[in-house]
Amino acid sequence: MAVPAPTTIEHDRRADESVGSRRRSPVPYFLLIPAIAILLFGMGYPVVWQVITSFQKYGALQQLGGKPPEFVGLENYIAVATSPTFWEVALRSVIFCIVTAFITVVIGMALALLMTRVFGWVRITLQIALLLAWAMPVVAAMTVWIWLFDRRRGVVNYLLDLIPGVDMNQYNWIGGDPFVFFLVASIIVTWMSVPFVAFSAYAGLTQVSTEMVEASQLDGASGWQRMRYIVLPIIRPVIMIVLLLNLIWDLRVFTQITMLQDAGSKTTSYDLLGTYIYKMGVAGLNFGQGAAMAIFVLALTIVLSWFYIRSLLKEDQA
Repeated sequence: MAVPAPTTIEHDRRADESVGSRRRSPVPYFLLIPAIAILLFGMGYPVVWQVITSFQKYGALQQLGGKPPEFVGLENYIAVATSPTFWEVALRSVIFCIVTAFITVVIGMALALLMTRVFGWVRITLQIALLLAWAMPVVAAMTVWIWLFDRRRGVVNYLLDLIPGVDMNQYNWIGGDPFVFFLVASIIVTWMSVPFVAFSAYAGLTQVSTEMVEASQLDGASGWQRMRYIVLPIIRPVIMIVLLLNLIWDLRVFTQITMLQDAGSKTTSYDLLGTYIYKMGVAGLNFGQGAAMAIFVLALTIVLSWFYIRSLLKEDQA
Protein backbone atom coordinates (compact mmCIF):
# COMPACT_ATOMS: atom_id res chain seq x y z
CA MET A 1 0.00 0.00 0.00
CA ALA A 2 1.46 3.35 -1.02
CA VAL A 3 2.06 5.93 1.68
CA PRO A 4 0.34 9.21 0.85
CA ALA A 5 2.62 12.15 0.37
CA PRO A 6 2.44 14.82 3.06
CA THR A 7 0.09 17.62 2.24
CA THR A 8 1.19 21.19 1.73
CA ILE A 9 -0.40 22.19 5.05
CA GLU A 10 1.60 19.58 6.95
CA HIS A 11 4.77 20.68 5.17
CA ASP A 12 4.15 24.32 6.05
CA ARG A 13 3.41 23.40 9.64
CA ARG A 14 6.65 21.47 9.95
CA ALA A 15 8.54 24.38 8.40
CA ASP A 16 6.96 26.78 10.89
CA GLU A 17 7.88 24.45 13.75
CA SER A 18 11.43 24.29 12.46
CA VAL A 19 11.63 28.09 12.29
CA GLY A 20 10.10 28.36 15.75
CA SER A 21 12.63 25.94 17.19
CA ARG A 22 15.42 28.02 15.73
CA ARG A 23 13.92 31.17 17.18
CA ARG A 24 13.78 29.56 20.61
CA SER A 25 17.42 28.61 20.52
CA PRO A 26 19.07 29.09 23.94
CA VAL A 27 22.28 30.49 22.43
CA PRO A 28 21.18 34.18 22.60
CA TYR A 29 20.28 33.77 26.25
CA PHE A 30 23.70 32.32 27.04
CA LEU A 31 25.31 35.28 25.27
CA LEU A 32 23.40 37.61 27.59
CA ILE A 33 24.86 36.01 30.73
CA PRO A 34 28.06 38.16 30.86
CA ALA A 35 26.10 41.40 30.49
CA ILE A 36 23.55 40.33 33.12
CA ALA A 37 26.36 39.32 35.49
CA ILE A 38 28.03 42.73 35.12
CA LEU A 39 24.71 44.52 35.74
CA LEU A 40 24.01 42.43 38.83
CA PHE A 41 27.50 43.07 40.17
CA GLY A 42 27.52 46.78 39.41
CA MET A 43 23.89 47.62 40.23
CA GLY A 44 22.51 44.70 42.20
CA TYR A 45 24.48 45.31 45.39
CA PRO A 46 23.68 49.04 45.67
CA VAL A 47 19.97 48.36 45.11
CA VAL A 48 19.94 45.56 47.71
CA TRP A 49 21.81 47.80 50.15
CA GLN A 50 19.26 50.57 49.59
CA VAL A 51 16.35 48.21 50.20
CA ILE A 52 17.88 46.86 53.41
CA THR A 53 18.81 50.34 54.67
CA SER A 54 15.30 51.63 54.00
CA PHE A 55 14.05 49.28 56.74
CA GLN A 56 16.68 50.43 59.24
CA LYS A 57 17.49 53.38 61.44
CA TYR A 58 20.79 54.40 59.94
CA GLY A 59 22.18 57.72 61.14
CA ALA A 60 25.47 59.30 62.18
CA LEU A 61 26.22 56.71 64.89
CA GLN A 62 25.67 53.83 62.49
CA GLN A 63 27.73 55.56 59.79
CA LEU A 64 30.69 55.99 62.16
CA GLY A 65 30.41 52.45 63.47
CA GLY A 66 29.47 53.44 67.01
CA LYS A 67 26.12 51.67 66.88
CA PRO A 68 24.75 48.88 64.68
CA PRO A 69 21.80 49.65 62.39
CA GLU A 70 18.43 49.17 64.06
CA PHE A 71 15.60 47.45 62.19
CA VAL A 72 12.52 49.70 62.25
CA GLY A 73 10.29 47.98 59.70
CA LEU A 74 8.14 50.36 57.65
CA GLU A 75 8.82 53.36 59.86
CA ASN A 76 10.94 55.13 57.24
CA TYR A 77 8.35 54.54 54.52
CA ILE A 78 5.56 55.81 56.78
CA ALA A 79 7.56 58.94 57.57
CA VAL A 80 8.12 59.57 53.88
CA ALA A 81 4.50 58.83 52.95
CA THR A 82 3.15 61.22 55.61
CA SER A 83 5.52 64.06 54.72
CA PRO A 84 3.68 66.79 52.75
CA THR A 85 7.03 68.34 51.80
CA PHE A 86 8.19 65.13 50.14
CA TRP A 87 5.03 64.82 48.05
CA GLU A 88 5.29 68.47 47.04
CA VAL A 89 8.86 67.89 45.89
CA ALA A 90 7.87 64.64 44.13
CA LEU A 91 5.02 66.32 42.21
CA ARG A 92 7.31 69.20 41.27
CA SER A 93 9.96 66.74 40.05
CA VAL A 94 7.49 64.79 37.89
CA ILE A 95 6.15 67.96 36.26
CA PHE A 96 9.69 69.23 35.71
CA CYS A 97 10.93 66.00 34.12
CA ILE A 98 7.89 65.55 31.85
CA VAL A 99 7.89 69.15 30.58
CA THR A 100 11.67 69.31 30.14
CA ALA A 101 11.90 65.91 28.45
CA PHE A 102 9.15 66.71 25.93
CA ILE A 103 10.67 70.10 25.12
CA THR A 104 14.07 68.45 24.68
CA VAL A 105 12.70 65.83 22.29
CA VAL A 106 10.78 68.42 20.23
CA ILE A 107 13.82 70.71 19.87
CA GLY A 108 16.11 67.74 19.19
CA MET A 109 13.78 66.46 16.47
CA ALA A 110 13.62 69.91 14.90
CA LEU A 111 17.42 70.14 14.80
CA ALA A 112 17.65 66.61 13.37
CA LEU A 113 15.23 67.57 10.58
CA LEU A 114 17.26 70.73 9.99
CA MET A 115 20.42 68.63 9.61
CA THR A 116 18.72 66.61 6.88
CA ARG A 117 17.80 69.79 4.98
CA VAL A 118 21.07 71.71 5.12
CA PHE A 119 24.34 70.57 3.58
CA GLY A 120 28.01 71.36 3.51
CA TRP A 121 29.56 73.67 6.07
CA VAL A 122 26.17 74.63 7.55
CA ARG A 123 25.43 71.08 8.71
CA ILE A 124 29.01 70.53 9.87
CA THR A 125 28.91 73.76 11.90
CA LEU A 126 25.61 72.76 13.48
CA GLN A 127 26.90 69.29 14.34
CA ILE A 128 30.12 70.66 15.85
CA ALA A 129 28.13 73.14 17.96
CA LEU A 130 25.88 70.35 19.25
CA LEU A 131 28.86 68.12 19.93
CA LEU A 132 30.64 70.85 21.92
CA ALA A 133 27.50 71.48 23.97
CA TRP A 134 27.20 67.74 24.67
CA ALA A 135 30.90 67.33 25.54
CA MET A 136 31.18 70.33 27.86
CA PRO A 137 31.59 69.28 31.54
CA VAL A 138 28.52 69.99 33.64
CA VAL A 139 30.34 72.13 36.22
CA ALA A 140 32.01 74.26 33.54
CA ALA A 141 28.72 74.70 31.69
CA MET A 142 26.88 75.60 34.90
CA THR A 143 29.50 78.21 35.74
CA VAL A 144 28.81 79.93 32.41
CA TRP A 145 25.03 79.66 32.77
CA ILE A 146 25.08 81.08 36.32
CA TRP A 147 27.14 84.02 35.05
CA LEU A 148 24.67 84.58 32.19
CA PHE A 149 21.73 84.81 34.64
CA ASP A 150 23.60 86.68 37.38
CA ARG A 151 21.47 89.57 38.61
CA ARG A 152 24.40 91.99 38.93
CA ARG A 153 26.69 91.19 35.98
CA GLY A 154 24.52 88.82 33.94
CA VAL A 155 24.39 89.09 30.17
CA VAL A 156 20.69 88.15 30.07
CA ASN A 157 19.65 91.09 32.25
CA TYR A 158 21.92 93.43 30.30
CA LEU A 159 20.47 92.44 26.90
CA LEU A 160 16.87 92.53 28.09
CA ASP A 161 17.47 95.91 29.69
CA LEU A 162 18.39 97.29 26.28
CA ILE A 163 14.82 96.70 25.04
CA PRO A 164 12.78 99.92 25.31
CA GLY A 165 10.23 99.71 28.11
CA VAL A 166 11.81 96.65 29.74
CA ASP A 167 13.42 97.08 33.15
CA MET A 168 15.45 93.98 34.12
CA ASN A 169 18.02 95.74 36.28
CA GLN A 170 19.09 93.49 39.18
CA TYR A 171 16.37 90.95 38.34
CA ASN A 172 16.98 87.77 40.37
CA TRP A 173 16.48 84.77 38.08
CA ILE A 174 17.74 82.03 40.39
CA GLY A 175 17.01 83.37 43.87
CA GLY A 176 13.56 84.89 43.57
CA ASP A 177 10.43 83.20 42.26
CA PRO A 178 10.74 79.36 42.33
CA PHE A 179 8.87 79.17 39.00
CA VAL A 180 11.53 81.36 37.36
CA PHE A 181 14.24 79.28 39.04
CA PHE A 182 12.91 76.07 37.50
CA LEU A 183 12.37 77.82 34.17
CA VAL A 184 16.11 78.60 34.11
CA ALA A 185 16.89 75.05 35.24
CA SER A 186 14.71 73.64 32.45
CA ILE A 187 16.51 75.79 29.87
CA ILE A 188 19.89 74.56 31.08
CA VAL A 189 18.91 70.88 31.25
CA THR A 190 17.32 71.10 27.80
CA TRP A 191 20.45 72.73 26.36
CA MET A 192 22.59 69.91 27.77
CA SER A 193 20.29 67.12 26.56
CA VAL A 194 19.28 68.34 23.09
CA PRO A 195 22.50 67.20 21.34
CA PHE A 196 21.91 63.55 22.31
CA VAL A 197 18.33 63.67 21.02
CA ALA A 198 19.34 65.51 17.84
CA PHE A 199 22.08 63.05 16.90
CA SER A 200 19.92 60.02 17.78
CA ALA A 201 16.98 61.33 15.74
CA TYR A 202 19.28 62.27 12.86
CA ALA A 203 20.64 58.72 12.80
CA GLY A 204 17.05 57.44 12.67
CA LEU A 205 16.11 59.86 9.88
CA THR A 206 18.96 58.59 7.72
CA GLN A 207 17.19 55.21 7.68
CA VAL A 208 14.02 56.65 6.13
CA SER A 209 13.72 55.68 2.48
CA THR A 210 13.97 58.76 0.26
CA GLU A 211 12.15 56.87 -2.50
CA MET A 212 9.15 56.36 -0.23
CA VAL A 213 9.06 60.02 0.77
CA GLU A 214 9.38 61.18 -2.84
CA ALA A 215 6.62 58.79 -3.94
CA SER A 216 4.26 60.15 -1.29
CA GLN A 217 5.13 63.69 -2.39
CA LEU A 218 4.24 62.82 -5.98
CA ASP A 219 0.94 61.41 -4.72
CA GLY A 220 0.11 64.81 -3.29
CA ALA A 221 0.97 64.30 0.40
CA SER A 222 1.82 67.50 2.24
CA GLY A 223 4.95 67.93 4.35
CA TRP A 224 3.00 67.34 7.57
CA GLN A 225 1.34 64.23 6.14
CA ARG A 226 4.71 62.81 5.06
CA MET A 227 6.08 63.47 8.52
CA ARG A 228 3.07 62.00 10.33
CA TYR A 229 2.39 58.88 8.27
CA ILE A 230 5.84 57.95 6.96
CA VAL A 231 8.75 59.48 8.87
CA LEU A 232 7.44 59.38 12.45
CA PRO A 233 6.27 55.71 12.35
CA ILE A 234 9.69 54.65 11.04
CA ILE A 235 11.71 56.51 13.68
CA ARG A 236 9.17 55.92 16.48
CA PRO A 237 11.46 53.45 18.35
CA VAL A 238 14.23 56.08 18.39
CA ILE A 239 11.87 58.77 19.67
CA MET A 240 10.52 56.47 22.37
CA ILE A 241 13.93 55.49 23.70
CA VAL A 242 15.32 59.05 23.78
CA LEU A 243 12.11 60.27 25.46
CA LEU A 244 12.38 57.51 28.06
CA LEU A 245 16.05 58.26 28.74
CA ASN A 246 15.35 61.98 29.09
CA LEU A 247 12.49 61.30 31.50
CA ILE A 248 14.81 59.21 33.67
CA TRP A 249 17.67 61.72 33.49
CA ASP A 250 15.47 64.73 34.20
CA LEU A 251 13.79 62.96 37.12
CA ARG A 252 17.20 62.35 38.72
CA VAL A 253 18.76 65.73 37.84
CA PHE A 254 21.06 66.83 40.66
CA THR A 255 24.19 68.77 39.70
CA GLN A 256 22.40 71.55 37.83
CA ILE A 257 19.87 72.15 40.62
CA THR A 258 22.55 72.03 43.33
CA MET A 259 24.77 74.59 41.62
CA LEU A 260 21.82 76.88 40.91
CA GLN A 261 20.83 76.64 44.58
CA ASP A 262 24.38 77.50 45.63
CA ALA A 263 24.10 80.68 43.53
CA GLY A 264 20.54 81.43 44.62
CA SER A 265 18.47 79.93 47.42
CA LYS A 266 18.74 76.56 49.17
CA THR A 267 15.21 76.38 50.59
CA THR A 268 12.97 73.39 49.97
CA SER A 269 10.90 75.37 47.47
CA TYR A 270 13.84 75.06 45.05
CA ASP A 271 14.35 71.31 45.55
CA LEU A 272 13.74 68.40 43.22
CA LEU A 273 13.90 64.77 44.32
CA GLY A 274 17.65 64.47 43.78
CA THR A 275 18.60 67.44 45.94
CA TYR A 276 15.89 66.73 48.53
CA ILE A 277 17.05 63.13 49.02
CA TYR A 278 20.64 64.33 49.34
CA LYS A 279 19.67 66.90 51.99
CA MET A 280 17.63 64.38 53.97
CA GLY A 281 19.84 61.34 53.56
CA VAL A 282 23.47 62.49 53.29
CA ALA A 283 23.56 66.05 54.62
CA GLY A 284 20.90 65.28 57.25
CA LEU A 285 22.55 61.93 58.16
CA ASN A 286 19.21 60.14 57.92
CA PHE A 287 20.24 57.37 55.55
CA GLY A 288 17.20 55.22 56.34
CA GLN A 289 14.66 57.76 55.10
CA GLY A 290 16.98 58.71 52.26
CA ALA A 291 17.06 55.07 51.14
CA ALA A 292 13.26 54.87 51.36
CA MET A 293 12.98 57.95 49.14
CA ALA A 294 15.47 56.42 46.70
CA ILE A 295 13.31 53.29 46.45
CA PHE A 296 10.33 55.54 45.73
CA VAL A 297 12.27 57.22 42.90
CA LEU A 298 13.14 53.78 41.51
CA ALA A 299 9.47 52.78 41.55
CA LEU A 300 8.50 56.11 39.97
CA THR A 301 11.07 55.56 37.22
CA ILE A 302 9.57 52.15 36.48
CA VAL A 303 6.07 53.67 36.31
CA LEU A 304 7.21 56.41 33.91
CA SER A 305 8.98 53.90 31.68
CA TRP A 306 6.23 51.26 31.84
CA PHE A 307 4.58 52.39 28.61
CA TYR A 308 7.79 51.90 26.68
CA ILE A 309 8.49 48.55 28.37
CA ARG A 310 4.95 47.38 27.53
CA SER A 311 5.40 48.33 23.88
CA LEU A 312 8.68 46.39 23.80
CA LEU A 313 6.96 43.33 25.25
CA LYS A 314 4.17 43.56 22.65
CA GLU A 315 6.70 43.82 19.82
CA ASP A 316 8.61 40.85 21.20
CA GLN A 317 5.44 38.75 21.41
CA ALA A 318 4.46 39.75 17.88
